[in-house]
Amino acid sequence: MVRVTAAIFALAMTLGATDDLDLQVKSIITAYASVESNAADPVTPEQVLYQGAIPGLLRVLDPHSVFFDSSQFDQLKKMEESTQKGFGSVVSILPGRVIVLQTLAGTPSAKAGLAPGDEILAINGYVIARLDTDQLAELLSESRQHPARLEVRRRGTASILGFTLVPAELAQPSVERAFFIGAGVGYIRVSSFDEHTVQELKDSIEKLGGDRMAGLVLDFRNNPGGLVTAALETASLFLQPGQTIFSVRGRHVPEKAEAVPGSAKPYGFKLAVLINRKTASASEIVAGALQDHDRATVLGEPSYGKGLVQTVYPLSEGTGLALTTALYYTPSGRSIQRPLDATRFELAATTSHPNRSKEFRTDGGRIVRGGGGIQPDIVVEPPPMNRLRAVLEASGSFTSFATEYLRDHKVDPEFAVTPELLDQFQVFLARHNIEPGVTEWSQEGAFVTNRLKTEIFNQAFGVEKGDEVEAERDPAIQRARAVVGS
Repeated sequence: MVRVTAAIFALAMTLGATDDLDLQVKSIITAYASVESNAADPVTPEQVLYQGAIPGLLRVLDPHSVFFDSSQFDQLKKMEESTQKGFGSVVSILPGRVIVLQTLAGTPSAKAGLAPGDEILAINGYVIARLDTDQLAELLSESRQHPARLEVRRRGTASILGFTLVPAELAQPSVERAFFIGAGVGYIRVSSFDEHTVQELKDSIEKLGGDRMAGLVLDFRNNPGGLVTAALETASLFLQPGQTIFSVRGRHVPEKAEAVPGSAKPYGFKLAVLINRKTASASEIVAGALQDHDRATVLGEPSYGKGLVQTVYPLSEGTGLALTTALYYTPSGRSIQRPLDATRFELAATTSHPNRSKEFRTDGGRIVRGGGGIQPDIVVEPPPMNRLRAVLEASGSFTSFATEYLRDHKVDPEFAVTPELLDQFQVFLARHNIEPGVTEWSQEGAFVTNRLKTEIFNQAFGVEKGDEVEAERDPAIQRARAVVGS
């Protein structure tokens, strides 16, 4: 009972206790005492509070206020340090198959001797071919936490190879890719915002030539956000000293604006930013600031719309609470937060329509839309998925063919997909009962050619080289390249 009282008291103090709240807390404690004494099955304080009462309290506020038990709170702190247990390999997950695309230098996978093209047949006795996609994803996730025994088939080797991998703490770079997509035009993909993002981003920009570049495409697609401090520092690489990056407003949070430091020395090349429906939080802050100051052209799809300020409060027993305390606004005054469902969340009363206006203006007078998320200047939809593309992707045909092709052929960086290779691929597909019609095949020639080259490069040179090939058929990247290269 003492632990229950302490936990509830700590939460009440965090939320700001009142006389009324004191009475409610006493009611909760009384109810718990009754449950503990009379429930048909034994209950623990952790079950009642950590899995029931506290999550139930937060659930009506908004989708992002979360309670963390002690182990979850430890994980949260580790995530902020950008480290994660793993083996250091990049794999392609196919129906009933897992193919190694790349092993990172110095990691457990590389030290054990795994190589691109290796097919993992079993992990800790679980046969890959017998698992569905969800089971396979769960097995891969779980295996990264403990030593794993792998059974592997290697191209050109008849026998099954065995490997034992011990997971290690691995740094997770937030800047995943940096390469040229045109003459003087760079491309950088930022997957999250953490304590090392800005330094990684600066290093990547300098590697591509710094201010000597004609333009840069920053890819924030599928970036869920992260540390707001990293977003501030990132925006400061491109905006002028003194320009506002964002402001916050909340019931108990005085309005405050964050601006670019006076000592900032921003880059001056042309800039484009790619976003999609999974671009959220800190990545929306950066995209919104660059758009409002007319510093970048934003392309892609409307972003997710997560603009709630989360304050993390450490509680007793090593637990913690992430509580929504305010909202983020772009420099023009747009709320980033998309409307909440007023029938589900109490906080929706203040966040469903935080803007009185739907139209705002950039520094140059351009109209930008509010109402939640960042609306792109140029809408670019993802490539359509037709029947043939869906079958080829779902069957893993490109990866499987690349593995088979590389058993007998060596390729160099000048490799190109020839008509003869396309014919070989058609024969391969026929062996696997995939026989597209003549018209369908000819219409998808460019797509098939690019996907084949991408998968061959993934296994021959690493996934970064494969991504460079894939960028050639990405409509958002190519449209952005034209914008900053003009």
